[in-house]
Amino acid sequence: MDLQIPDKLYFKIGEVAELTGVKPHVLRYWETEIGSIHPTKNRHQQRLYRQRDVELILRLKDLLYNQGYTIAGARKLLRRKPPVQPVEPAVPVQAAAPLPVAVPPPPVADDGQMALPLGSGIDRRLLEELRRDLSRLHASLSNAP
Repeated sequence: MDLQIPDKLYFKIGEVAELTGVKPHVLRYWETEIGSIHPTKNRHQQRLYRQRDVELILRLKDLLYNQGYTIAGARKLLRRKPPVQPVEPAVPVQAAAPLPVAVPPPPVADDGQMALPLGSGIDRRLLEELRRDLSRLHASLSNAP
């Protein structure tokens, strides 16, 4: 099962249902039966699942629908600690270069604040995107009742 879960912090129940192929009423039932699924709720009492919850739901679906486990059997299996398996890094890890003994002070901008060494365009784009997101968040919080 090679399902790509989007890189988001939270998923609403409809999104999880669409991603996993499990109906929302079944997801709510599994929450009551399997103690490991704990979606948080927002201020409107909507369930918000984390990525870990979606992965657990996919694992539970596989156990129930493909491997033939009962809910009680799947619950027992999920509560057991998985065997520790060494994880190979996707990118080879290289030893970090030793830090120099004398670290120069950070550059200072014209206004007296510390200047960030943003050499690549990617860094600047990420910071601009973060700034826009924070501005939208600030605006939505300012307009909240």
